[in-house]
Amino acid sequence: MPVLAGFRAVFALAGPALPAVSFLARLPAAICPTATLLMLTRLDGIGRAGVTAGTLLAGQALSGPLLGRLADRRGHRPVVLAASLANAAAITFLLTAVLNDWSAVTAAVAAAGVGLTVPQIGPLSRSRWISLIDGLPAGPAVKREELTLRALSFDTTVDEISFIAGPALAGMAVVAIHPVAPMVFAGTLIAVFGVLFALHPTAPPGRRPARRSGGPLLSPALVILLLMALLQGMIWGSANAGVSALADHLGDAGAAGFIWGAMAVTSALAGIAITVRTAGTTLTTRLRLAIAAQTILLCPLPAVEGFAGVTVVIAAIGLAVAPHLIAVFSLAERVAPPHRMSETMALLVSALIGGQGMAAVAAGQLAQRSGFRSAFLLTCGCGAAALLVALVFVRRTVFTPAVERATAT
Repeated sequence: MPVLAGFRAVFALAGPALPAVSFLARLPAAICPTATLLMLTRLDGIGRAGVTAGTLLAGQALSGPLLGRLADRRGHRPVVLAASLANAAAITFLLTAVLNDWSAVTAAVAAAGVGLTVPQIGPLSRSRWISLIDGLPAGPAVKREELTLRALSFDTTVDEISFIAGPALAGMAVVAIHPVAPMVFAGTLIAVFGVLFALHPTAPPGRRPARRSGGPLLSPALVILLLMALLQGMIWGSANAGVSALADHLGDAGAAGFIWGAMAVTSALAGIAITVRTAGTTLTTRLRLAIAAQTILLCPLPAVEGFAGVTVVIAAIGLAVAPHLIAVFSLAERVAPPHRMSETMALLVSALIGGQGMAAVAAGQLAQRSGFRSAFLLTCGCGAAALLVALVFVRRTVFTPAVERATAT
């Protein structure tokens, strides 16, 4: 198959406008945590900045599943439209609180409001691709599964690119323009492109569940996937804290963002490779192989010394990240009830964010007391735990498609 055939197959579902709009609409979620941290660090010190950025991430993790559930029941259009406008208003309120030097509590509450109103463009974009594929004429199951894998691979790649561009844009805007500039940019983006994403013709309507709709959302299979997502977030959070501590130890704290960006670049490349060419292995095998590769690639982290070494190791780890996440989201598509797909995708993203936040706090404390290597040791421990979960619990028979489970009952 030609290299571009995988992208053409995905674009044929909705046209090129949807990927462009969804990328620009999800960019504020990548900008805001870093922009909040940098803005308040410049204007008011690292202590207040860390607390305020933390409340933003906590709000985002808590509200994600609720917004996903509302989108499933009420439709994407009203939920994303309301959340996008509310998010733009919350960003404006946070900027007002910071510029007027209001209390730290007020700023933290405002940041929590920003997190709580994040429109969950990434999870809803994934569920939208699935809805588009479900609406295609009936055909061979293998083709549908292959197209789903391509679409989710592409969307994961868009996510990775947004998490490269978001923090980079935030850092450049703070230095070149003003500490509040990236937040103003984020608010403008979500007010414009969040609305466009909501109003795009592909927005699925709400679907109320049938009386017998295949059982509860949290099946054993989905619990396993949520645990895998939580541990992946913990790997990110602890590794990021370790990279920041190492950069500070080497006397150039600002280099941490560029080092961490190496993972996003290689992860995006791996996602593109999966989009254009799908392998013949099962999703469960791919998940186990990806997490095994990632765990092995984590091992050199505690031994790194300088910028070059840590950048190479972080870049290598990225090669396994996208394949792992693509397998997790693709398996979730198979086991989740179709009428709760947005909620499922949002739950997985909340698990990623929650794990990242918890591990960042723990690794930061370890690095402060015992140096950056202790943070990297926590990263390796999280990787080993993820591998154990994958080897013990990730089995093909566990991940029976939701439709088949409903038929069997």
